Amino acid sequence: MAPHETETESESAAARQAKESLELAFQMSQILDTGLDRHTLSLLMALCDRGANPEALAALVRELSSAAPPTAATTPASTATATTTAVPSTKAASLFPSGLRQP
Repeated sequence: MAPHETETESESAAARQAKESLELAFQMSQILDTGLDRHTLSLLMALCDRGANPEALAALVRELSSAAPPTAATTPASTATATTTAVPSTKAASLFPSGLRQP
């Protein structure tokens, strides 16, 4: 095999491993009822990979979660109108602005 093919296979394996790790972390997050979406969890994992202190990130997530206004996912809807006008929970649950997302 050419070296380029080996690098491509290695990158593909690394991407697959990262995706599996994120999926496992997301499943654990759901079991623990953290309220974190996949995108936010991915950002937190990336910050940890880059050397951020996981305990400090956890404290930040707790603080931001307690300060965040209730979303449709956490507030029972009393009428059908409230349900149809509520912000989708996947977007509202993210703790980071969408400007941080990479294409």
